[in-house]
Amino acid sequence: MPYDQKKIVEALRAFERGEIVVVMDDDGRENEGDLIVAAVHCTPEKMAFIVRHTSGIVCTPMPREEAKRLNLAPMVADNDSAHTTAFTVSVDFKHGTTTGISAEDRTLTVRNLANGNVGGSDFVRPGHIFPLIAREGGVLMRSGHTEAAVDLCKLAGLPPVGVISELVNDDGTVKRGPQVQAFAEEHGLKQVSVADLIAYRQRKETLVERVACSEIDTLGGKAQVFTYTLPWD
Repeated sequence: MPYDQKKIVEALRAFERGEIVVVMDDDGRENEGDLIVAAVHCTPEKMAFIVRHTSGIVCTPMPREEAKRLNLAPMVADNDSAHTTAFTVSVDFKHGTTTGISAEDRTLTVRNLANGNVGGSDFVRPGHIFPLIAREGGVLMRSGHTEAAVDLCKLAGLPPVGVISELVNDDGTVKRGPQVQAFAEEHGLKQVSVADLIAYRQRKETLVERVACSEIDTLGGKAQVFTYTLPWD
């Protein structure tokens, strides 16, 4: 698919404004669409929309350092899931929630996961929201919805915690390619793919930096040696 910067920028602007966007991954992976909104912009109305049209499993992707700050331990010691999705223990916000399952309660939880003024002791475990730890480097290191959500937040200049859930049909089956596109068009939602975000970042960011240069003697004479680094391992 050709690179369409206009489409990507429009989706980023919509995301920055607090709109829900639809993100597809590729056919060779899950081939599914996720509804994604920035946690800081989530509302009970948006949460209700997400729950109504998805599996109802609401996750909050975030960088590892945020999960560490909030004392969010991995859900399992050995992750052998198909795509090694990095779930932590589930949580509810401790203050002001009731059962934790309502759209209002879940919104309170996700918004506070993006609140730098709260800490791990402000959440109870287990709960109804499932934090996910994004790989450092985002979609350039792992082409998943987890990383796409965090990258969208960062590209939009928002706290790097997203809200995601997988689109499903009324019969419970997962929406695939054309079904996802039709849903986005029906509800007026911007749509991008993980591949779009990879291409956008590759064009916009400096990914390789030269950090050193030295001379060495070789059998053929002097040679220059350059050292390059990536921003992540």
